[in-house]
Amino acid sequence: MSDEVDRVVDAWRRVRPDLGLDPLHIWSRLDRLSGILEGRRKLAFAEHQLESWEFDVLAALRRAGEPYRLSPGQLVVETHVTSGTMTNRVDRLVARGAVTRENDPSDGRAVRVRLTGEGLALVDAAFESLIAMEEELLAQWTHADRVRLADYLRVLLESSA
Repeated sequence: MSDEVDRVVDAWRRVRPDLGLDPLHIWSRLDRLSGILEGRRKLAFAEHQLESWEFDVLAALRRAGEPYRLSPGQLVVETHVTSGTMTNRVDRLVARGAVTRENDPSDGRAVRVRLTGEGLALVDAAFESLIAMEEELLAQWTHADRVRLADYLRVLLESSA
């Protein structure tokens, strides 16, 4: 059984036999899978008129638990963007009615971003679509294979960070 990556690696092996090409077998497949996953996620979110970045912010608030409120700084950490980017994203989500800005009850100078009822319904519906799509991609995998793959990927991610 071979795939496109095997053909690419074989072609490189013919023209550069001096290089160890084993990493290409892993990283090229992960890169292709990343593209597939990104495309499928966009489709799942589009069903709910959401962009990926909108889901990221709403999901961070949802995961925080009730009262679904985080500081802009916490959102920056959760979503791995700059504070300027987060300000723009929160502004757009406020305009959409998915979040509000509130004064922090314990510190009147601080602001918190809170998920609205509309935002909560939106992120929950989008998350359900996302999980269904991701389950479909893994439908042929046994539970044991999924656990093993997750363990391998965790080690790879930790060693690459």
